[in-house]
Amino acid sequence: MKAIVTTRYGPPEVLQLREMEKPVPRSNELRIRIFATAVTSADSRIRGFRVPISFWLFARIGLGLRRPKKAILGSVLAGEIESVGKDVKRFKVRDQVFAFTGHNQGFGAYAEYRCMPEDGMVTIKPVNTTYEEAAAIPFCGIVALYFLRKANVHGGQKVLIYGASGDIGTFAVQLTKYFGADVTAVCSTANLKMVRSLGADEVIDYSKENFAKNGVTYDVIFDTVGKSSFSDCIRSLKKGGAYLHTVVAPWLGLRMRWASMTNDKKIIGGTPTLRTDDLIFLKELVEAGKIKPVIDRIYPLDQIVEAHMYVDKGHKKGSVVITV
Repeated sequence: MKAIVTTRYGPPEVLQLREMEKPVPRSNELRIRIFATAVTSADSRIRGFRVPISFWLFARIGLGLRRPKKAILGSVLAGEIESVGKDVKRFKVRDQVFAFTGHNQGFGAYAEYRCMPEDGMVTIKPVNTTYEEAAAIPFCGIVALYFLRKANVHGGQKVLIYGASGDIGTFAVQLTKYFGADVTAVCSTANLKMVRSLGADEVIDYSKENFAKNGVTYDVIFDTVGKSSFSDCIRSLKKGGAYLHTVVAPWLGLRMRWASMTNDKKIIGGTPTLRTDDLIFLKELVEAGKIKPVIDRIYPLDQIVEAHMYVDKGHKKGSVVITV
């Protein structure tokens, strides 16, 4: 099978297309023919080993000293089950599925085939999506859902989403509206129209206005990209409000812990817990027309270097998908 192998940590050029042995499913596994995957922020960070200095040693031990332990990256997939192990009960050959295959699942989606355990983070894909659209859901959709649930977002609240046009941000806007809250979305000039189309009640162009200086306060502020000012966010929260942050560097983690001890605001960050039930929940919302994946660009597998270059620029609108 064809697969993209990460030969070492570094720029996108470390990704190389190679021929690999086709995996054989174990008794409890499915072998999935992958039709689409995506370049998530996690894939990009691991490939480039972009971690805070204070995390460097632990990250090298966990991810691999000279190169990623998992040579084939790829955190999400959508495809068709080609074969199943003898003990598999929930799935059958030709089922169309989508899945999360990130760090705790072993990666491996940058390939033509991937074996996954039946009880892994895999389920039937939404019937109203293409494989490309389905691949854009698992990582960013589950991360957005996790943080919004931790903050108990609900009707009557005012929620600000910073980085609303990114892969996590586009789902955060839609899920917040689904939960009944009012959304103020912060993004660049080029993405204002797109973010409004997702249901945002108000859109702020960060290149022209600092949301923290307009005197408005919010029940929840969700920084999906790690680029807002922590101090600005805390000042813009209502009493008892919640601050959500998906990318926590050590210095920010210390500030967040101190803030949580010295005021009445809820500070939520760190690595989210990802569950298959959440993937199923997102599938049901997509099928009901409540949310939809947003795709910026689609690249073929042999152009994955170009796809990573584009993602590294930090300006993608929604997801960048790879067809396999």
